[in-house]
Amino acid sequence: MPKVKVPRKSTAIDMTAMCDVAFLLLTFFILTATARQPEPLPVDTPASTVKVKLPELDIATLTVGQGKVFFGVKGQQVRELLLDKMAKKYSIQFTPEERKRFSLMESFGVPMANLKQLIALSGDERNRLGLQMGIPTDSIDNQLNEWILQARYATKELHNVDMRISIKGDSKEQYPTIKKVIDILQKQKINKFSLITSLRNEAK
Repeated sequence: MPKVKVPRKSTAIDMTAMCDVAFLLLTFFILTATARQPEPLPVDTPASTVKVKLPELDIATLTVGQGKVFFGVKGQQVRELLLDKMAKKYSIQFTPEERKRFSLMESFGVPMANLKQLIALSGDERNRLGLQMGIPTDSIDNQLNEWILQARYATKELHNVDMRISIKGDSKEQYPTIKKVIDILQKQKINKFSLITSLRNEAK
């Protein structure tokens, strides 16, 4: 008696669960990722093999390039209090809206007299190359010294820790500009600071 042949069926795999997991992971990474803020003064940092990560809070960054110096400090509350202290120092009034907009600025480089105009601009306009002329560092009007000093006071007042300093300099920047920044730090008895570099491969 001949055998009855059972028809073969192709194997079907339900991919619905796999697609759900993939989209959940994709959504998670998008929502938790931190967007890189555009820099008003892009610099080409020198290469290094050191792999020390900078802290996320209580640190200020001095960006040096094209003969200009830009200043930025981490933390919105610190930036708001810093602006209040600088406003009192230079007798300038800032509205609550201006304080809020300044607290969202990662870095800036203009004299105090031009700060209101800078705050009023949109993010794209503010970061346009050549718009910001740098913070004054000369002996007659050393505003950078005041920004660093008041930022240290604000950080100490809010978090009760000493603010750390990092310098992000262009690899082709002339030495006198860097020396001015270091002299300002040493004037405030800051002899320990970080130098931001780009990572390079170690020589084999």
